[in-house]
Amino acid sequence: MPDSAPFRVWNEYSRYNTEEMRARSNDFYELIKKRRSVRSFSSKKVPVDILDKCIKSAGTAPNGANKQPWHFVVITDPVIKKKLRIAAENEEYLFYNGRATQEWLQDLEAFQTTEKKPFLEEAPALIAIFSTSYAKKDDGTKEKHYYVKESVGIATGILITALHNAGLATLTHTPSPMGFLNKVLDRPSNEKAFLLLVCGFPKKDVTVPDIQKKPLDEIRTII
Repeated sequence: MPDSAPFRVWNEYSRYNTEEMRARSNDFYELIKKRRSVRSFSSKKVPVDILDKCIKSAGTAPNGANKQPWHFVVITDPVIKKKLRIAAENEEYLFYNGRATQEWLQDLEAFQTTEKKPFLEEAPALIAIFSTSYAKKDDGTKEKHYYVKESVGIATGILITALHNAGLATLTHTPSPMGFLNKVLDRPSNEKAFLLLVCGFPKKDVTVPDIQKKPLDEIRTII
């Protein structure tokens, strides 16, 4: 390892005894298991500083060679949200009327989803998440990024968790293809839309599908 490697002593690590660890892991599970995707949002505005802090949390995610290959665009302008809804519904119409397999459509029936996406206008904020395959240096050359999808996926998970922790509801929206996001939001060619995160407060008495998560013994193996 070169002598000039920029390493420092990590003093921020918190140590807990076993019982504290067990309690903290249980408390977090009790919090996160209440997270649900919702499709009906209140028009109540979300303070931008709260969104910013959650995005900063997402920016702490581990990533390939610390290139931090992500960019987050927060959309609150009603005009832009309407443009995104129109573009998304155009893609969704094609999905529900030809692109999706019959099996896929049958799997979606339980969730009663259609090509109509009113939440894209109803929710007070949308967060468009972009992955960046490379950065543009000042001299015009490209700086390659590594493990881009994995890195952005982890950051997105942290963002969703941070928003839930702050008391906000979210919905992951992934119309395919999502190239319209670059066009509407005027993003550069080195960015690729990864996901559109709908964010806000759920409407009063909002309903969600009555589904269950797989039990531990189906998702975990100890060797």
